[in-house]
Amino acid sequence: MNHVWNLDKIYAGFDAPAFSRDLSELKQAVTRFGTFADNLPQADPATALAEGITLLERITDLANKLAEYATLRQAADTTDTEAGSRIGQIMAVYSGAAAPEAAFRDWAAKRPDLMELAEANETLREYKFLFSNMSDSARYLLPGRGEEIMARMQLSGSNAWSELHQYLTSTVPVTYRGSTTNLSAIRNLASDADPSVRKDAFEAELACYEQIKAPVAYALNSIKLETLSDCALRGYSSPLERTLKESHIQRKTLDAMLGAMDEYLPKFQQYLKAKAKAMGHEKSLPWYDLFAPMGTSTTRFTPESARDYLVELFGGFDREIADMIARAFDEEWIDFFPRSGKQGGAFCGDVESIGESRVLTNFDGTFSSIVTLAHELGHAFHNECIRSHRTLNHEYSMPLAETASTFNECVVMAAAIRNAADDAERIALIESQLQDATQIICDIYSRYRFETAVFANREEQFMDADTLCDLMLTAQKQCYGDGLDEDCLHPYMWINKSHYYGPIFYNFPYAFGGLFARGLYAQYEKEGAAFLPKYKKLLYTTTVATAEDTAKVAGIDLTDKDFWRAALQTIADQIDLLCGLLER
Repeated sequence: MNHVWNLDKIYAGFDAPAFSRDLSELKQAVTRFGTFADNLPQADPATALAEGITLLERITDLANKLAEYATLRQAADTTDTEAGSRIGQIMAVYSGAAAPEAAFRDWAAKRPDLMELAEANETLREYKFLFSNMSDSARYLLPGRGEEIMARMQLSGSNAWSELHQYLTSTVPVTYRGSTTNLSAIRNLASDADPSVRKDAFEAELACYEQIKAPVAYALNSIKLETLSDCALRGYSSPLERTLKESHIQRKTLDAMLGAMDEYLPKFQQYLKAKAKAMGHEKSLPWYDLFAPMGTSTTRFTPESARDYLVELFGGFDREIADMIARAFDEEWIDFFPRSGKQGGAFCGDVESIGESRVLTNFDGTFSSIVTLAHELGHAFHNECIRSHRTLNHEYSMPLAETASTFNECVVMAAAIRNAADDAERIALIESQLQDATQIICDIYSRYRFETAVFANREEQFMDADTLCDLMLTAQKQCYGDGLDEDCLHPYMWINKSHYYGPIFYNFPYAFGGLFARGLYAQYEKEGAAFLPKYKKLLYTTTVATAEDTAKVAGIDLTDKDFWRAALQTIADQIDLLCGLLER
């Protein structure tokens, strides 16, 4: 098994004839789209609507293939200067489609017979949700060449600042116990069994941020100011309003979820205090022990044994998912181990052009790495479920993006806890799952509150690194309460998390996905295998319906706080179980 992913199925390299051919075709398609948009006022409506969609599909297919290859290359090695250069080149060409696409969308949105035209064409009929969104979002489009200008300015604006953040965090040297390592490797030590290792690694992590905090603060300030300006120009009342609209989620749904989370924060603080007590801390839990392992779980995995474990486990759940997981390992979809220059964390990228996904992870052999693999392979299965949609129906909204990934986590953890050999192993597994749950509730909520504060302050002032640290500490205290030692929090989490440097408000979707998936898994436990066709249909629906309508496939009302309370209660029950085991 190769431990590094294979990208040759996309392109053999930037000098491959196929890459040059596709880039040239993208340029030609963008030019054709511009000419097409100029002639829209005189065009036959039915013909023009079909032609515009065909051009958009081709441009999207080509741009996605080219950009996915370049970004995967850069993620695996952020020092790959050619990849960075190619990303800029691709986006510069693609940005030329922004103005004609805006003109096409505006033209289509203003047609009173838009839905009738779509209904009369078999291909266009599949895009009814897209056309409905066109009509709704047309008023937020920038007039004239505004969309093209904005797209081009972002290349040297937010996109460049985001790349700087990624470069700095992936290359910053970390001094740890007399030697130099990288940030991904040092972050992996947060779950080491040795408490002195965890503490020293945490201190080394904080120290390395001191080296890059000033330029990263400039990056964050610049990205947020651009977002505020963009929202104001388009007519959004706030970045949050834009996020909700683009996510196809109602504010009532978000409020219901956050309201339920507020009610359950004391339960998570109870868990953190119980963990602190069990680990011998006189005060609350220090940050460096958030991911400390408990109980006994000494099993270590290689990529090969991880494959066997996951394929066997999901084979007993659903054959289709198990077969896809086997393909991911056998056909080199996964880049496993941390190394200098490689992006931290984990993600799954959909490579639509070859009908496969690619998974980046920083595998360390622990059971947590198994859960991470299951999570990212859940994204890959979600990609499989929407593969039969047409090109422009391949994008699911942020809140639904974490559904399949977290559902996979539920499958893995439920089986592991069920098959635990004894209480010591059961404690290890339950506590590991509660670590993750605390991240998607307490930590995600703190990130949401932090980002809200950043947007509220950015219009009035530039926030230096110290100010950003203060805002982060305030948000953490609000969400973790007395569960964490207020003298040992993580002021630099705004540097650590890449989500602040990309899509706006990419934080609450993790809480949404985590709780939504837990609610779905609870239904699976009640219905058994009969639930799986409904689950797959729900995943298929995520790209062609609002979050609320998608949930209705499984009979769920997302605006009802009781649904979110019920999902949170499943975590609360685990907290009670763990506390009981620790008392014993």
